[in-house]
Amino acid sequence: MVYYKTEEEIAHIKESSLLVCKTLAHVASLIRPGVTGVELDAAAEEFICDHGGVPGFKGYRGFPTTLCFSPNEVVVHGIPSKNPIQEGDIISIDCGVKMHGFYGDSAYTFAVAPISQEVMHLLQVTNTSLYQGIAQAIVGKRLGDIGYAIQHFVERVHGYKVVRELVGHGIGKNLHEAPEVPNYGMRGRGMKLKEGLTIAIEPMVNMQRRHVAQADDGWTIIARDRKPSAHFEHTIVVRPEKAELLSDHTVIEQAVMENPHLQPVELLSLA
Repeated sequence: MVYYKTEEEIAHIKESSLLVCKTLAHVASLIRPGVTGVELDAAAEEFICDHGGVPGFKGYRGFPTTLCFSPNEVVVHGIPSKNPIQEGDIISIDCGVKMHGFYGDSAYTFAVAPISQEVMHLLQVTNTSLYQGIAQAIVGKRLGDIGYAIQHFVERVHGYKVVRELVGHGIGKNLHEAPEVPNYGMRGRGMKLKEGLTIAIEPMVNMQRRHVAQADDGWTIIARDRKPSAHFEHTIVVRPEKAELLSDHTVIEQAVMENPHLQPVELLSLA
């Protein structure tokens, strides 16, 4: 059942989503070669709790940590480890927060300098595709319009592959609510979008082949061909003329700019 939110509920989701992004910005400030996912996870949990939130992922269906920490060929749901970050790594970090009974959710893929231009382009395409999908999240459009916009940009325009097994989702009092929000689809198909629908849009894009596999830990999803994969996510609310972002990547991007160990992931020009 799809649950449309009141303005008060949307404000709570936005508060949680903004704390997610501030947490990711804090984590971004700490990324450097030699630091471990375990250390970053502990810093994220402390930051969330110090700011009045509760980690949204830790304990969710048994997930063991605050962050999903997914380096290189790991698509999503990676568990932070004691392996040190290295130059040239890309790391998708996904985070959730619960405040006042409502969840926020956002993800960003960080580039640990120096990375190749080929891999940077994958990140840029994935990040840009997120906003292509968000542009379709307006009243009167359909879920398929969001998925088509992402898939067309990723696959037809740039030749990368959208992961099919994992999708975006509704969000509110539960971390995952109806509807599912695929990153692929056909224009004009699927549920009609109405005001007050809060969803997390999160393209997951593989460099060469779309196929994935699950690791023995029961969580980690890996590109089957072991090529790099990228992931970006916003929580948004459907509005009549333009979707409203409830999360804010600008604070993350500012932290990236200030960290000499990270390379900024710029959006591609669509002109």
